[in-house]
Amino acid sequence: MSAVHVESSREQRVTVPSLARRKRRGERIAMLTAYDCSFARIFDAAGIDVLLVGDSLGNVIQGQDTTLPVTLDEVVYHTRAVARGARRALVVGDMPFGSYQVSPEEAVRSAIRLVKDGGAQAVKLEGGLAVREAIARIVAAEVPVMGHVGLTPQAIHRMGGHRVQGRSEESRARVLADARAVEEAGAFAVVLEGMPADLAAEITGTLEIPTIGIGAGVGCDGQVLVMHDLLGLSDWTPGFVKQYANLGALASQAARRFADEVACAKFPGEEHSYR
Repeated sequence: MSAVHVESSREQRVTVPSLARRKRRGERIAMLTAYDCSFARIFDAAGIDVLLVGDSLGNVIQGQDTTLPVTLDEVVYHTRAVARGARRALVVGDMPFGSYQVSPEEAVRSAIRLVKDGGAQAVKLEGGLAVREAIARIVAAEVPVMGHVGLTPQAIHRMGGHRVQGRSEESRARVLADARAVEEAGAFAVVLEGMPADLAAEITGTLEIPTIGIGAGVGCDGQVLVMHDLLGLSDWTPGFVKQYANLGALASQAARRFADEVACAKFPGEEHSYR
């Protein structure tokens, strides 16, 4: 597909139905995480289709070792900021650990909060067979749901770490069953994380809803990255990540220059002072 055709087919506003049309037309979907208005505005203007306010904020914003401590209030806060910066992209709020596992009723309440208080246009939650009732109930409440199967970070203790899923026949069958359950429950899309590329391609070919890959090969309908990995703002990045810029180094250089100029009374000079 030519760059000209991709540009001409871009929606004025990305919606759940327009993503379904993307899948049918074979057009790829670009998704990034965002946590504030400034980066949401930048990514939106750059043509990113979906902005995910991920519970990864626990790692990259709060400095936590896992996503588990993140609260619904925190995701609502960051989603509200991202929603202010998005004009075209679909804004998806991540449902943190504990916000949907207790009961389908609690899951619906959490999802509605992300829409009413956070400004999300959809929510994302992790799991397959175990959360199909929660997905169905949220969808019935008119809130679009994006699923997430394979390596699910909220299950880090059960998995024994961030381990690739679907390598054995048993594990492969379980991931495929989870993906099918997510679609059958009414999800409009599903994230496929940390699995062999051939399994992700098989799932993508099996499902009618779009698949968004992360560490799952090129055979998905779209791809997602954590913005800090994309921009070189992380101390460590997974092996599947491609770093598109090194803003961390640029920020460090700028801060060092500022500190040096303050130390020698060079900043602010006359040109940066009020008269």
